[in-house]
Amino acid sequence: MTAKLIKGGTVVGPTGAVKSDVLIDGETIAAIFAPGKSPHIDDVIDATGKYVIPGAVDAHTHMELPFGGTHASDTFDTGTRAAAIGGTTTIIDFAVQRTGEVVQDGLAAWHGKAEGNCHIDYAFHMILGGVDDESLKAMDQLVASEGISSFKLFMAYPGVFYSDDGQILRAMQKARDNGAMIMMHAENGPAIDVLVKQALERGETDPVHHGLTRPQELEAEATSRAIWLASVAADCPLYIVHLSASKALEQVRNARDLGKNVFAETCPQYLYLTLEDQLGAPGFEGAKWVCSTPLRSKHETHRADLWQGLRTNDLSVVSTDHCPFCFKDQKELGRGDFSRIPNGIGSVEHRMDLLYQGVVDGKLSLSRWVETIATTPARMFGLYPRKGIIAPGSDADIVLYDPAGRTRISVETHHMNMDHSAWEGWEIDGKVDTVLSRGEVIAANGEYTGRAGRGRYLKRGLSDYLI
Repeated sequence: MTAKLIKGGTVVGPTGAVKSDVLIDGETIAAIFAPGKSPHIDDVIDATGKYVIPGAVDAHTHMELPFGGTHASDTFDTGTRAAAIGGTTTIIDFAVQRTGEVVQDGLAAWHGKAEGNCHIDYAFHMILGGVDDESLKAMDQLVASEGISSFKLFMAYPGVFYSDDGQILRAMQKARDNGAMIMMHAENGPAIDVLVKQALERGETDPVHHGLTRPQELEAEATSRAIWLASVAADCPLYIVHLSASKALEQVRNARDLGKNVFAETCPQYLYLTLEDQLGAPGFEGAKWVCSTPLRSKHETHRADLWQGLRTNDLSVVSTDHCPFCFKDQKELGRGDFSRIPNGIGSVEHRMDLLYQGVVDGKLSLSRWVETIATTPARMFGLYPRKGIIAPGSDADIVLYDPAGRTRISVETHHMNMDHSAWEGWEIDGKVDTVLSRGEVIAANGEYTGRAGRGRYLKRGLSDYLI
């Protein structure tokens, strides 16, 4: 692979935006030059008028995840291709261990799904569905040998992924010992199950009741409980996934104000979509937006509070929780019973654009946009500085973003393996122009030139945010 020069653009990083030229040598960034100071290179990519940003890192995806009698509709092939087209050059997916299974077997199964199929680089978190002596030993082995330094637990889904408080505490103590991060799905699952049963007994079966039976109080309670359990585990590093609501954010903010090792992410759906307008759509249409945690009411301050949380760093990361299901034959499994609708929304192709709209709307700075979609997830999960930054020695994962462009989102034009779009008809004031993965142009001018199998597995280190 010969040298390339990205010339005439504005490099945006976590510390600001500077007009610079970027020299790529092979798969990595060789140097950054002031305008007019770069050497002569034959292979020039013209970035005039464009932002030059690090390829995005989506730290929360679920390709091919089995759920609710079906499985997520994107494979590692289709999902990573869509991610690449949207400017995401690294994903961290979740390998799964269910109760009674061997952790390493679950990891091997996910390696089998991903290997040879990914268009971009990828890593794994590990879901622990059964915390016992053997899985606790496996945590040490995965951190030491497999490059997996984060483990996800669930306070929801009894009978599927649920861990009780004692199991959670034991996993947190182990993570405190080996330096890993505990990721938490924070909802009070047993209480939610009571509300779901009661709603169905009343004949309340429409998709909107998915949200109404998962009130924000049960997200806030579980978030608070997770924080205090982590505190008992000698301040174990804790990362709250897909935070959706004001009261849960308040728990995170209070913990961070006390200096605790507590972090949180949100997702585009919680920044823009609502229980009334999407989940409460007429008939069964709202099933398209069934996800957990659920969309929240537009009559409360959730969306404004989440945007503020991103500005103040009480929310560190924006991930997608990409877990797509088709409407036909998948979401339709829940007709007449909202509790049977597979939980998930597909957004891996759109996160960069949707968050850039926040820049246009004055809700985020340019630098904070890059931090939340690229730099911070790379640092949070042990991939920095290889990923998440434009700097000498880093992988040449680079996106040219055109602020003068326009992006219209539609099922007719997206590349995810879904028969609908959660963002149908949305118009974004910006456009992904060119995408490079390890120095190779894999998308440009609307044409995709990457290929399945070029993505590499990334062994991760420990989080940069911990001492």
